[in-house]
Amino acid sequence: MLFTPLPLREVVLKNRIVISPMCQHAAQGGHATPWHLVHLGKFALGGAGLILTESTAVDPRGRIGTADLGLWNDSHIEPLKGVVDFAHAHGAAIGVQLAHAGRKSGSQPLWEGGAALSEHEMASDPDPWKRVGPSPLPAGPGWSAPSVLDAPGIECVIQSFVDATVRAERAGFDVVELHFGHGYLVASFLSPNANHRDDEWGGSLEGRMRLALRIAERVRAAWPAHKPLFCRISAVDGSIGGWGMEDSVLLARELARRGVDVIDCSSGGLTEETRALPVPRGLGFQVPFSERIRIEAGVRTQAVGMIVDAQQAEDVLSHGKADLVALGREALFNPYWPHHAAAALGIDPRYERWPERHGIWLSKRAPALVRARAQSATDLQANIVS
Repeated sequence: MLFTPLPLREVVLKNRIVISPMCQHAAQGGHATPWHLVHLGKFALGGAGLILTESTAVDPRGRIGTADLGLWNDSHIEPLKGVVDFAHAHGAAIGVQLAHAGRKSGSQPLWEGGAALSEHEMASDPDPWKRVGPSPLPAGPGWSAPSVLDAPGIECVIQSFVDATVRAERAGFDVVELHFGHGYLVASFLSPNANHRDDEWGGSLEGRMRLALRIAERVRAAWPAHKPLFCRISAVDGSIGGWGMEDSVLLARELARRGVDVIDCSSGGLTEETRALPVPRGLGFQVPFSERIRIEAGVRTQAVGMIVDAQQAEDVLSHGKADLVALGREALFNPYWPHHAAAALGIDPRYERWPERHGIWLSKRAPALVRARAQSATDLQANIVS
């Protein structure tokens, strides 16, 4: 299953291995740099079926940190296109995760402590931040209270996702993933612990889900119909009495009705209470979220979190707990994890798709070619023709 291709609309992933979004804090004014080409490009060389960029801001005021990637400006397109072209040249699909950090915008990189930036630090940045949210409730100790979004402000946020989606298409991405988890803007609207509104954007579950569903509808309309749309959610938001699994099943079902193809099942992030929430720990600790949403909402899912070896990943897929598995830390430790996983499962890694420029697919139907260990690409082409 791990190396079975997966068609999503008209995009076919060559395997079920996804590189999870990982913030790099290496962009310059939102622009991709050579760092991103090397960081993301190595996963294409390593054999991943789909690579997702880090959280990419749709608005400079909604960045997580000072050096996040962005797609709020047309000038961001060309640097990202170089990364996309490299991934495609080496047989990988690539997607962009679009996000607005909301009341959690403006923080240090984790290796510097991850603390909230002060109001002075945010105001003195070349692209000043503005923390916004559904209600004037801070994300936690050390965070300032966000400004409450009014109806025009909400429309501006929705349009920023749409505009970034259009730019993603111009950059050549195969997938857009909407980031609705980890306590960022949309997640804060979903949670009853962060959203105390009494208008159409709050109150009932229907009202709290409205922003997520509206963004999904508008992005789906702007994103080409032949390309898949993913959505990352926190299946449980990490706050006691907050967003839970029953809510996530309902949200996933509604997102699927609006054209979302895959639910990326993460958890936590709303507040520091995440550490106190009784969530099972250990390998694959979020896989049960993926399994339940897949079964009860009837939508494809992506499992993420402490997936570390080939047999574990294979078991997740073969037991129907997810359609895709996403790696983060393991991929950083070993960018060639897919090749090693193939070997561990007894699959010749050369069965994977040859680079697109050759226009072929190596499979068990071409055993003589697979056994040709030392031949160059030119030699392989000659053998295929003959």
